[in-house]
Order: sequence, then structure tokens, then C-alpha cells
Amino acid sequence: MSKATWNGALLAESDNCEVVDGNQYFPPDSIDTQYFKPSNTQTTCPWKGVASYYNIEVDGKVNADAAWYYPETKEAAKNIKGYISFWKGVKVEK
Repeated sequence: MSKATWNGALLAESDNCEVVDGNQYFPPDSIDTQYFKPSNTQTTCPWKGVASYYNIEVDGKVNADAAWYYPETKEAAKNIKGYISFWKGVKVEK
């Protein structure tokens, strides 16, 4: 079981994560959506595609662009389409 936590909140938990480039990607149905607020940030990966981001908000604190996902992926990354990964101090552990 993998889980992602930040500021005392459980953001995601799943037995069905995918690991890509050393990052755990959580299935969309494993996240607690109350903490996720859409961000306008986007980045591009040459082999995965265009990533969109979420701001994480817990108890009035905001961690900007701390989660990302690929709403559409290139063929090589189709296994993580819609899956969410974390950084910026979000603790991910197995």
C-alpha cells in the first residue's frame, strides 16, 4: 500500500500505483479530492505529454502545484493517463 500525505492529511492511498521515472503515480479514484484544487500550470514531457497540476490545500495552507497528472498521454505513458503524482514536500511512502 502506497500513501501520500502532507500537512497531516492523507491525500491518496492505493495498492495500484504505477512507478514512472522514480515517481509513484496514484490512480484517480485513490485521491481525496477535497484537498485538490486545479492549477493553471502545465509542463511538457517529451515522452509522456502535457502535464496539468493541482494545488494542495490542507487546513488553510496551500502547496502550489504539488501534484501533477497527464490528462492525455503519449503512447509510451498510457499506463499513467489520469494518474496523480506528488512533489514539493508531499511525503510518499509504501
